[in-house]
Amino acid sequence: MKILLIALLLLVNVHAKSLFSNDSQEENSKYIAALKNLVISTQKTRGLTNSYLNGNTVALLLVFENKKGMKDAIGAMEASALSSDPVVNSRATAISQALIKLNRKSLKMEPSVAFEAYTEQIEQILMLAQTISRHNSKDLNPLAQEASTVMMEVILPMTEYIGRMRGMGSGIAASGEISEDQTMKVYANITEIGALEERVQESMQAILAKHAKSYNSNVNTTLAAIKGDTTNYVNLTKNTLVKTPGSIDPTDYFDQGTDIITLLVKLYDANNRVILEDSKGWL
Repeated sequence: MKILLIALLLLVNVHAKSLFSNDSQEENSKYIAALKNLVISTQKTRGLTNSYLNGNTVALLLVFENKKGMKDAIGAMEASALSSDPVVNSRATAISQALIKLNRKSLKMEPSVAFEAYTEQIEQILMLAQTISRHNSKDLNPLAQEASTVMMEVILPMTEYIGRMRGMGSGIAASGEISEDQTMKVYANITEIGALEERVQESMQAILAKHAKSYNSNVNTTLAAIKGDTTNYVNLTKNTLVKTPGSIDPTDYFDQGTDIITLLVKLYDANNRVILEDSKGWL
């Protein structure tokens, strides 16, 4: 009788949940949650540091707050069982050591130098995210593989390009001037943001077409908000920041970028909840 019951559960729920729990997938879910927190807090630290160094003194307190967020995220990553993986551990250790050194000296650096230094480390974190996505995919169930790929290779990179725009733009607004080099970087960012936003929409719709029941119904609302807010932010950047940088309040510009990243994090977390739930199985 028990065997027949298990067979029935498998037949009915084959697309919803695996039979056995997946401990590796659960640990993966915890690690990528902490990794996301490291990306977001480092992005904020970069942008706020740039705004402060360009004259926006009110950003200083938030710089220290987000540096603490970076430290907490690194601690959570180190406490995860996934940190015992030698490939993951070696890369994560190098990143954390570099960030500690950078945080100690960033407020004494030239704005553009500090910005590029943080950007380099964020790129390393994103490379670690892709390593985790590909290196550990064999340990994940099919739904988790799809969700993890979108999270690590589409959503996180989009937070980075929005974060670059936010940090660079708030610095430009704080100084009231924009150079030709900065203008070129802004337009390059806009191109990347547009391409990634399309991938977010397409990738999530592909997953939802197969696994809609695994997600909350508000995920489509989040996707629509990401599209609308991104369009508005790009238009603000092209039509106002580039043309009259002194007319934009740096804190307001920073906050509008943060609102988009908050939506992307909401989407990231929705996928991670699906991964965690999918790891439980029936037995």
